[in-house]
Amino acid sequence: MSDTSQLLVRRIKDGTVIDHIEAGKALLVLRALSITGKEGNVITVALNVPSSKHGKKDIIKVENRFLETSETNKLALIAPRATINIIRDYKLIEKRKIQLPDSIVGIFKCPNLKCITNSGEEIRSTIDVIDKEKVVLKCRYCARTLSIDELVF
Repeated sequence: MSDTSQLLVRRIKDGTVIDHIEAGKALLVLRALSITGKEGNVITVALNVPSSKHGKKDIIKVENRFLETSETNKLALIAPRATINIIRDYKLIEKRKIQLPDSIVGIFKCPNLKCITNSGEEIRSTIDVIDKEKVVLKCRYCARTLSIDELVF
């Protein structure tokens, strides 16, 4: 590959790089992490970047923000293959894989329209992870068992 065909995304001095996001999911990832840009940090989003492992991928770089494990684990259902790289002074100081948390609060809506979380009251949905291997999910409020495909963002 010649230099002109390479995507050049500048290195960051300090912050978080979320790599290996499934192509087309970066904007969902930003939404799940409540990263809007209003915080003032430089955010670089690269969509459909060539990837040797997955064909195409998305990448997000958030300068001067160090995402906590509890934040990035929210991405387990949106971007399960993503890796989180924490950068300080241009050096990779921590690389972590996303792991499914015990529960996911306030990211997905319960698909059950009769669930109290869909009533208009200020109740944040809580999806409990019953089985991390088979990815069995259950709404804490209406006790409905859910599949990933049913979750509403």
